[in-house]
Amino acid sequence: MSGVPVEVLDYYDKEVVRRIIEKYGYGEREALGLFLDSQTYGMLANPKMEMWQFGPEGLFNIWESEKVTGSPKNSAYLRMT
Repeated sequence: MSGVPVEVLDYYDKEVVRRIIEKYGYGEREALGLFLDSQTYGMLANPKMEMWQFGPEGLFNIWESEKVTGSPKNSAYLRMT
């Protein structure tokens, strides 16, 4: 298999979007669009990066760092690696 399994992406889509909705009050479609259009999602979809290892809370933190600072690399999760 060359890509991240669809089941993994689906799980993280749901979990990260749920956190975006809870914290920022976006509707489901808007929150999903924000996540899917993010650099963070692109990193998650790249199997070489193994971003799923951060778990849903970690990926939400990385996405949020991207939202606030413009770069997912500003997340404490990625600065530690």
